[in-house]
Amino acid sequence: MNLHSLTIATVLMLAGASHAAEAPAKPVRVILVGDSTMANSSGYGDAFCARINRANTCLNLAKGGRSSSSFRAEGRWDEVEGLLRGSAAYRATYVLIQFGHNDQPGKPGRSTDLKTEFPVNMTRYVLEVKALGGIPVLVTPLTRRSFTNKVLENNLQPWADAVRATAAAQHVALLDLNADSYAAVQAMGEDEADTLAVAPRPEKIPEAALAAGKVEVAGAAKSAFDRTHVGAKGAAYFSRMVMEEMKRALPETAGQFKPESEQ
Repeated sequence: MNLHSLTIATVLMLAGASHAAEAPAKPVRVILVGDSTMANSSGYGDAFCARINRANTCLNLAKGGRSSSSFRAEGRWDEVEGLLRGSAAYRATYVLIQFGHNDQPGKPGRSTDLKTEFPVNMTRYVLEVKALGGIPVLVTPLTRRSFTNKVLENNLQPWADAVRATAAAQHVALLDLNADSYAAVQAMGEDEADTLAVAPRPEKIPEAALAAGKVEVAGAAKSAFDRTHVGAKGAAYFSRMVMEEMKRALPETAGQFKPESEQ
């Protein structure tokens, strides 16, 4: 190769290296999988997605009334797997998975056995996300906001414990929303907690509203007051909690959220 050819080759190589250095990094993607406390209109999922940088993608696929079993049985998980198979355009895809509310007893077609089914279901989600190149992130269930003698009930704790155990066994990230939300709601007390609901607290609370968190109609968005689902204020409050948990559990995601001034 003569000097002229060598010079041209060097210029082209440097130009290529410069172009590669200037090429924008691929965006990240976040997929939310869960029940009504994460779904749009009744949960924190959309508010969480709104905190993600616009350059990235956040999809809220959570659906009201679904459990770790029925979400899969209805074919909704198939959509998630399809998205994971098309991940080439993304640097990483994080799949946040939160179940528990509808896995509790008394919900025909949805409830799962806490010992023999629920942990198996959660583990299967984790393994399948990993197998398709995604990053599974387990989320313990958002607390309900029912008090007895000024003490907040936590009837979701056994399901939260099962999620914690699954995350530890599978060595995946855990967002302990149950612990964080329980502590926060207990500290604020019943009156303030009631302002997080979908609708204002009525003078007399209907029994149906109080029971809404125990036997939820599958897929029905709540339009009346209850102590399970959240309105705009509750969604903003708990979505920030999830964001901060994610930053702690997965420090590399901290830069994927909007600056505080834009949230």
